[in-house]
Amino acid sequence: MSFHAMPCPRWRKSSRCGANGTCVEVAGHDDGIVFVRDGGADDTCLDFTAGEWRRFVAAVRRGTFDLH
Repeated sequence: MSFHAMPCPRWRKSSRCGANGTCVEVAGHDDGIVFVRDGGADDTCLDFTAGEWRRFVAAVRRGTFDLH
């Protein structure tokens, strides 16, 4: 994962986005990189390799980051 201060490609909002519209957004790139940003602060984004993204999504599905 790295940090970029640059415009990123086509963004998709989470299907669980609230009414205020400031949600996590994700964009894929042709080279397999996945970009993630805060929809309310669109001037910067994080990027993940495809493998890093798969591991992150798997951890989310397992509940690794759930608040107890």
